[in-house]
Amino acid sequence: MTDCILGTRTLPMDDAWDVIVAGGGPSGCAAATAAAREGARTLLIEATGALGGMGTMGLVPWFCGYSDRKQIIARGLAERIYDACREGTPHAKKQLAANPLASLAIDPELLKRVYDKMVLSAGVKVLFQTQVCAVEKDTENTVGALIVANKRGLSAYRAGMYVDCTGDGDLAAWAGASVEKGDAAGKMQPATHCFMITNVDDYGLSNGPRIHYYDPASPMHKALQDDAFPLIVELHSCSMQVGPGAYGFNTGHVFDVDNTDPESVSAALMQGRQMAAQYRDAFAKYHPAFANAFLAATGGLLGARETRRIMGDYRLVVEDYLAARSFPDEICRNSYGIDIHWSKEQTLAFTRKSIEELKQINTQLARPLKPGESVGVPYRCLTPHGLHNVLVAGRCISTDRQTNGSIRIMACCLTTGEAAGLAAAMAAAGGRNTHKVDTERLRQKLKAYGAFLPDAPASGKA
Repeated sequence: MTDCILGTRTLPMDDAWDVIVAGGGPSGCAAATAAAREGARTLLIEATGALGGMGTMGLVPWFCGYSDRKQIIARGLAERIYDACREGTPHAKKQLAANPLASLAIDPELLKRVYDKMVLSAGVKVLFQTQVCAVEKDTENTVGALIVANKRGLSAYRAGMYVDCTGDGDLAAWAGASVEKGDAAGKMQPATHCFMITNVDDYGLSNGPRIHYYDPASPMHKALQDDAFPLIVELHSCSMQVGPGAYGFNTGHVFDVDNTDPESVSAALMQGRQMAAQYRDAFAKYHPAFANAFLAATGGLLGARETRRIMGDYRLVVEDYLAARSFPDEICRNSYGIDIHWSKEQTLAFTRKSIEELKQINTQLARPLKPGESVGVPYRCLTPHGLHNVLVAGRCISTDRQTNGSIRIMACCLTTGEAAGLAAAMAAAGGRNTHKVDTERLRQKLKAYGAFLPDAPASGKA
């Protein structure tokens, strides 16, 4: 591409907002709700036609990371979402009654309605099918407006405070925030294009081989050796029942894709759809429960695990995670394992290991904390260095690469989102500087809304 000057134009401007949230995934829904319930005039801008991000449009089939394996620690708005989904999913409600800390299946249509109800009840204004495409700055440190594109064409929206919940850190990066991306060489984890298969024999699946590769009878092992399925080249396979005869699959990898590169994403989505069809056919061939199965849907979003990390006033690092560290300004706790998916070369080598070796490698990689342990996420991870009226939440907050593999899950996106939205409302009401928010007052407000923020020993703080 080459640069060109297309002349000047005048855009319509809507400056009626205290807080604008970019991105309607879990962090964006929580941020917008938290800001609006404080009385801030809040606009939520979402590029697709539904809220929920990867849990709805992306078809990720379950919530994980809600507990520290002793209790639920993703509370506040996160627990409100969890409870609403549990109550609306009969089979999951029954399973969770037996094991309250089990992973919760996601019915994507239910979750869309749950998010809709949450943001609307708080008074949030939502703009669907609207893409943030540029950032205008008033000063070096201050965002002045967002340029968006939708069926009206281009228009501008101005607020006192902005919360970047785009996952990829688009708003903050375009405003000039410091960014890390991928590993030291810029390589990123592979993506997954999730899908849903229906008309599965529930009884046959529950009483037959597991799809997971830990089961030596899994159809994954046979599909890998079958030339009829050339796109099935490795063993990554996770699934969850999301309804009667309906199963969501977070299965397979699309390698060497960059979610900030439109050409790369376009190619990955087309490859992912072909992969999903091959998985359905392989399961039907090698597992009786899938004999009449139907590929019902593939995600409208690609499951990107990693792109930009926006550098804030603090960078949460793996040493913090392993020490289960606490912080005086922490705004949530997280206990999910370090989940870094390998490169194509590493993944292909992984397929040649025995099942016992695979289990051992997975445990070593994840380095889970002990039951009851968790790490604090400081507010300073949400405040981009050098920007006064921008906060970030969700996958793109300030961490190193390994810790990002833990905090990127939906539960932590919801809790960081709630904190960012509340802080944005506080800053909009006075000062408009995220770096000067009274974090003790922020923490007390979060606790009043149900957040899990236990007092920690002074020696464990940083």
